Amino acid sequence: MFYYFDPTFIILIPAMILAFIAQGLVQSRFKTYMRIDSGTGLTGAQAARRMLDMNGLTNVGINQIPGTLSDYYNPSDRTINLSADVLNGRSVSAVAVACHEAGHALQHAKGYVPLKIRDAIVPITNIASSISWVLIMVGLGLAFSYGGESGSNIGLTIMDIGILAFCVVLFFHLITLPVEFNASGRALQQIQMLGLVSPENQPGCRKVLSAAAMTYVAALATALANLLRLLVIRNSRD
Repeated sequence: MFYYFDPTFIILIPAMILAFIAQGLVQSRFKTYMRIDSGTGLTGAQAARRMLDMNGLTNVGINQIPGTLSDYYNPSDRTINLSADVLNGRSVSAVAVACHEAGHALQHAKGYVPLKIRDAIVPITNIASSISWVLIMVGLGLAFSYGGESGSNIGLTIMDIGILAFCVVLFFHLITLPVEFNASGRALQQIQMLGLVSPENQPGCRKVLSAAAMTYVAALATALANLLRLLVIRNSRD
C-alpha cells in the first residue's frame, strides 16, 4: 500500500529482495533434494511416523492434503498434514519436511512455550491482520484529506490503532522464528538418532530446512520494514 504515493517505498526494497531470495532458495532446494533418495527407503509419512512413535506420540495422526509445500501440524486435532509429494516421497526433501512437522508435534507434547504463545495469539492475530491495514488506510486518508486540525487528529488516531493492530501481526512473525527453528532442530536431531536418512544425505536435510527457515526470517523482515515505513508516514503528519 502507498507504494506509488511517497518515497518511503524504498524502505521495503531490502526486505522484498530478501523475501524473493528466500522463496527462490526454498523452492530450489526442495526440488533439488526431492530428486535425491533418502537412502533408507522410508517415505516422508513413514519417517514422521517412526519419529512420533519413538517419542511416544502414537496418538498423532498423519493426513494427506493437496498442494505443494502446504504441510503443517494442527495442534487442535493433533494431526500432521502432508502434501502428496512429502507424504509418499522417499526423498531427502520429503523426509526433512515431514520430520519438521513431527517436530512441531514434539513441541506440542512437551509444552514448548513459544509454540503455546503462538497458538494462543492466532485468533487475535487473524483479527488484527484483517483490520490493521483498513484502519491505517482510513486513518491516513482522513489525516491527509482534511485541512482542519480536528479531522487530522481523528485520522491519526485511527491510523495509530491500525499500527498497534499491525504490531500484533509483527509479534506473531517474531514468535514464529523460535518455533520454526526449534522444530527443524528437533527434526534434524531425530533424523540422525533414528537413521531416517542415510548419513551422507543428512546434510541435505539441513539445507532444505535452513532454506525454509529463511522464509520466516524474510516474513519478519518485511513486517518490520512495513512498520518502519508506516511510522515514517505517520510522523510526517505531526
